[in-house]
Amino acid sequence: MSLVLPRSDGHADHVFDVVRSGQHDDPNDIVARSWSRCLNEYRLHPDRPRELPVLPAKTLEERLSRMADVIDCARYEMTSLYQQLSDGETAVVLTDTEGVILHMVTSADFASQVEPMGLRVGAIWSENTAGTNGMGTCLASGAPVSVRREDHFFTAFTGLTCSAVPVYDPAGELCAVLDVSSRSSMMQQHLLVLLGMTARMIENRLIDRRFRSAHPVHFHSRPEFVYTLHEGRLAVSEDGRILAANRSALFQLGMTSVAEIRARRVEDLFQSSLDDMVQRSVSSSFHPIVTYRANAAHRFFAVARRPAEDARAGGAMTVMPAPTPGARPAAAARAALPRPGSGGVSTFADPRLAQQLGTARRVIGRQTPILLCGETGSGKEVFARAVHEASPHSGGAFVAINCASLPESLIEAELFGYRAGAFTGAQRTGRRGKILQADGGTLFLDEIGDMPLDLQARLLRVLEERQVTPLGTEEVHDVNFQLISASHRNLLALVDEGLFREDLYYRLAGVELDLPPLRERSDKRELIRNLLQTEGGTECSLSPEAERLLLNHPWPGNVRQLRHVLRSAVALADAQQIGVEHLPSLRSQRGAPPADTVVQPAVPVVPAEEPADELPRLNPIQANERQVLLQLLEHHRWNVSNVAKALDVSRNTLYRKLHKLHIRISHPG
Repeated sequence: MSLVLPRSDGHADHVFDVVRSGQHDDPNDIVARSWSRCLNEYRLHPDRPRELPVLPAKTLEERLSRMADVIDCARYEMTSLYQQLSDGETAVVLTDTEGVILHMVTSADFASQVEPMGLRVGAIWSENTAGTNGMGTCLASGAPVSVRREDHFFTAFTGLTCSAVPVYDPAGELCAVLDVSSRSSMMQQHLLVLLGMTARMIENRLIDRRFRSAHPVHFHSRPEFVYTLHEGRLAVSEDGRILAANRSALFQLGMTSVAEIRARRVEDLFQSSLDDMVQRSVSSSFHPIVTYRANAAHRFFAVARRPAEDARAGGAMTVMPAPTPGARPAAAARAALPRPGSGGVSTFADPRLAQQLGTARRVIGRQTPILLCGETGSGKEVFARAVHEASPHSGGAFVAINCASLPESLIEAELFGYRAGAFTGAQRTGRRGKILQADGGTLFLDEIGDMPLDLQARLLRVLEERQVTPLGTEEVHDVNFQLISASHRNLLALVDEGLFREDLYYRLAGVELDLPPLRERSDKRELIRNLLQTEGGTECSLSPEAERLLLNHPWPGNVRQLRHVLRSAVALADAQQIGVEHLPSLRSQRGAPPADTVVQPAVPVVPAEEPADELPRLNPIQANERQVLLQLLEHHRWNVSNVAKALDVSRNTLYRKLHKLHIRISHPG
């Protein structure tokens, strides 16, 4: 593999001039300081890039195993961010503290374009190997950084624009870097904000994952911000010691490090004991309760819960879902909302969804497995949680596993568990598998269509016998759980192609329900307002124009995309009414571009006729996507440039999508 070198065009001379002029002495000029390190410490030359090292397969596997919890917490958020950016020439990247790429979300086309320059899993993008770049320079500076095209040290990388932010573990130590790399000539101003929000969500997930035996405490000085991204979050031991805290908690409590807060107890921070906060939270149906800062008059609103691991005991405190911020306690108890951040509510105003929910609740009580079908992001997990909440097993745990987000080598260990030392990288104490965790509750297998064939046979046996044997043991454990599966793929088509077991399909599909995509739901307005309250509190509101824009958007990423758009809008609006200017990824659909956009005349195009019998077979998702694109093309009178602006993608990306979906266009004669 070799790098393709573009013409220097004086880039190297500019780097040398900047360093010689002493601009790198400015502590605020991150790029100039990085260039100085590249020249003076690493002895790199801008026009002589080194081939980026890539870890050997075995070493990479060990690295991925060691960082498995960080990767697992990041996968979902990275995919959501990528869908929100809606740009096929963009990659969302996660590295460890040595700059090794651990996980990457991008399109197949863009991945093939950037792989020759080393943007791939296993490659090392530390500053001393790749020069000034988003990932490596973020690690070197320990701060968020944007590296636009010519800001890169190596001339070979000046076609990319990168932004990166640090990710911290529950101990407050930098554990990873989250990066967005793109061919975009201009970086979106809100990208660092979105990256920072995504990093905070990953950090919160890490706290939940590593401290499942601790009491989670959520708090904020404003009640509407409890259960949102802005809340302070603590993990507290049974005896009241602080084990971990997120950055918002440190800021609100006036502390500078996790080490400082870990020396405290709950009583040192608040005028309440842990037991008192838990009891009052239960009594208020987990609506935020009032507490005060210890030795001060500062008021906080807090919710304290029993540890997540106690969910198997079936206590009401552990399975009671969180209320919508601002809701009355009694109403919150009746509403039975899903866990914070899950993106929806368990009752639906859309008649089709409400009918399906009623059907699912009736059949699940008779131990009939349910298969949910629907587009990515359409709310299959939220729907599954709603079914669980009204089922005979609601006192047990709801255990979800995404079969598409785990490395193939780890799926078996994740599902069935393992004994200590069962394989390289295994935890010393062993691990209970997801199926055992779901005993007495509900097992939700998301993206079941992506499960490897050999593992499908083991899963089928477990479903038939209701027994699990962890890896590395001969012990057999009886299990009793409700089963809900989901997939955005057509499982029967996969059966026909030999990619999915027919017997497993019929074992999963006791009842098959098709969930409608967001664009077809009749309760969009109610859903938007509910999600807006969850993300920004009861005082957050939309301008009429912004609401119309949200209602009319085609939402290819469905509810997941909507939630992230609203989350970023709340952050950008900063307690003001949300207008179209706070919806940068959607506002180009208003018909007129933003004031700072230069509009160039585009040659209109018209559809080329294609006989219906010549149209290749598309799966349901592709067919829906094709229909949405055709509607947009009709709306914009087949002007590809305007459609690309409306979707916030490049024209090349749109042309590739049109070709893939067999939408032919031609210039008028």
